[in-house]
Formats: sequence, structure tokens, C-alpha cells
Amino acid sequence: MMTFHPHPKEVLGQGDQYVTCLTPLADKIDRFRQLGVDVVYIVQFDLTFAAVTPEAFVTNILTPLHVRRAVVGFDFSFGARGAGTTETLRVLCEPNDIAVDIIDPFLQDGAKVSSTRIRECLSAGEVKQSAQLMGTAYAVTGTVMHGEGRGRTIGFPTANVELSAPYVVPRLGVYAIFVQVDGQRYSGVLNIGKKPTFHDDLPKPVFEAHLFDFAGDLYGKQMDIHFIDFLRAEQKFSSIDQLIAQIHSDAQQARTILSAII
Repeated sequence: MMTFHPHPKEVLGQGDQYVTCLTPLADKIDRFRQLGVDVVYIVQFDLTFAAVTPEAFVTNILTPLHVRRAVVGFDFSFGARGAGTTETLRVLCEPNDIAVDIIDPFLQDGAKVSSTRIRECLSAGEVKQSAQLMGTAYAVTGTVMHGEGRGRTIGFPTANVELSAPYVVPRLGVYAIFVQVDGQRYSGVLNIGKKPTFHDDLPKPVFEAHLFDFAGDLYGKQMDIHFIDFLRAEQKFSSIDQLIAQIHSDAQQARTILSAII
């Protein structure tokens, strides 16, 4: 498998959305491994590489790797300014005895499955739909850090998770989740937000996960968070009692949703 890093559109300044990732490089490599890929070639994409012609890409990269078959998507482009198309690839590869397979678009509900469509689902909190498009629940990974400790004082201790990469952040709000910690899976509820009940304007959203039926120390541990369902948007409460009542309701709703999946 060959992949480009960082995203070409990020390097070429073709969209701020590509500063964030659905699958950062480490996650992508893990996914490839799960799919049985033995070798991953990571091409460092920079402005120098962006200037490589389609001909040079085949001659100087594919041929020395002794590639015998190239498999690309129907909308694949390569070479300087995206000059190379799938047909260009086929023409250039033929003299080098490299077969080319072009994968047709994958459609769901009559529309093409794409990273743009997945990002739109996540920004709307539609994580069930994004899971259908991705074939798996959207997930992020991070490290549990010390937070304000306020959750413990109101009976709902939370793990404050610092993301390990610039993931796409779903819509702010509350989610039913599964998490993976130390090889064990737990169900829980997650709040992504700026905690408006306690703060006027935090600089960035905070990920706070409450795990059901868990007792232990999570500080410093890696946590994988899998988004299962969106419960509600973030809101500001007029009192702590109102907040606690809503958290109880969120937790019960999440338990009901997740128990049907386990």
C-alpha cells in the first residue's frame, strides 16, 4: 500500500479542512495492518514532490519498487498540478508491464461515499450515518490527562482526553460511546464542548468521557473513543442540580442504546 503524508491538499493550500484528519497516519497504518497489508510505503508529500511529473512518478517511483499491479480509485490524479489521470496512469504503466485496476465509485443511497461526505456527517453529529459510510464507527485516540476534577464532585468522574492527532472533531455535544483502554472495552458517555455552564469561552473543545461501571486510575493511559450515537447538543445549565439531572438522563439513554449493541 502506498499513501501520501501529509495530505496533498494541505501542502498545496487547497482547503483548511485538510488540516484535520479522519484517519491520521498512525491510525491509517493500524487499519492497513488489520486488513492484512504487509508493507506500507509512506511518500513524504512536499512541494518538491508535488512538482514531479506523471512520467517521473511512474519511472522513478513505481518502476524501482517493482510494482506489477497498481490499484487506484476512479478519481485518482497524480503528478504536478494533478495532470495525470487514471487513463494517463494506464498508458504510462503499460510499457513497464504494470497492470492498472481502476476501482469504481462506491455509492450509498445513490451518492458517492467520500471523505467530504463523512466530514459533513460528523460536523452535524450524524455519527450513525458516518459509521455506515466508513464501515465502522468513527474513532479518535488520545491520552487521559488531569482535568478540573469537577465531574467527580458531582458523582460522574470523567476522563479528560487530549487527542493525539488533529482529528476531525464531531459536532459539540453528548455522545454514546465505546472506549478501548488497556485492551478492554467499556461503554460510556462523552461530552465534547467548552463547558458553558462553568466557562464563558474556552479556547478549544474538551473531550470528557464517563465510563460506566468502571473503577480505576486512567491518568496517562491511551484511550480509543468510538462514537456510536449522538444524544444532544451542548447546552448551558442554570444550576448544578439541573446539570446533574441531565447527566443522569444522558447516561441512562446511552446505556439503553449501547446495551442493544453489545
